[in-house]
Amino acid sequence: MKPLAGLAVWLIGSAVAASEPEAQPFCKSVEFRAQTFTVCEADATRDDIRIFLNGTNGQPLGHFSRLSNMLDASGKTLLFAMNGGMYHPDRSPVGHYVEDGREMMRVIEGAGPGNFGMVPNGIFCVAADSAKVIETETYVRDRPDCRFATQSGPMLVIDGELHPRFLPQSDSRYIRNGVGTSADGTHVVFAKSEGVVNFHDFASLFRDHLGLPSALYLDGNISRLFDAGAGRDDPGFRMGPIIAIVGASK
Repeated sequence: MKPLAGLAVWLIGSAVAASEPEAQPFCKSVEFRAQTFTVCEADATRDDIRIFLNGTNGQPLGHFSRLSNMLDASGKTLLFAMNGGMYHPDRSPVGHYVEDGREMMRVIEGAGPGNFGMVPNGIFCVAADSAKVIETETYVRDRPDCRFATQSGPMLVIDGELHPRFLPQSDSRYIRNGVGTSADGTHVVFAKSEGVVNFHDFASLFRDHLGLPSALYLDGNISRLFDAGAGRDDPGFRMGPIIAIVGASK
């Protein structure tokens, strides 16, 4: 009887395993103006959106694999991730950074060099049941309660309008990534270009194709994306802040 009992247990286990759904791709490919983008949509009322910088040793994680391992050790799993804002050579954030309610870098206001200083820039703020892209001066005025936040620039879309400095025929073309949000903060869309694109076309993707009133540029050239369901883990340079969507343990 023991072999039969063992066979029954094996069959039951196999049936359970077979019924467990496989992880589905979080992102999809989108064509816009003869260019290809990877678009990843989240529901801020349901999905666990977080931003990470350092590992348990206090040093910058730098790579998706290290974040994934850290989450696995805590009983969680990494579903999606994207580089989440500009950083200094030591991987510390250039602008405002909040992680799990703790401010680690203050807000940087005003114009400055590079893309970050191309005002208006903005802050991606993740609250208890919403996530919004907020223009920096508005953020400073309203001081929303963000559980996680990362500052970058320039803004791509501000109240339904493209950044005033973007030119349709600009020849400044790079691989770029960014994030956009709905007016009520429930719908969050991350996007990465799969080829080089200028700011005007990238911002137009968020406004004209995705229908989002607010969007923020996160970075370019070093842009990377992780999608567990699609088996995607872009290689590249070490990153600073990482925006992630976290799931329950496998």
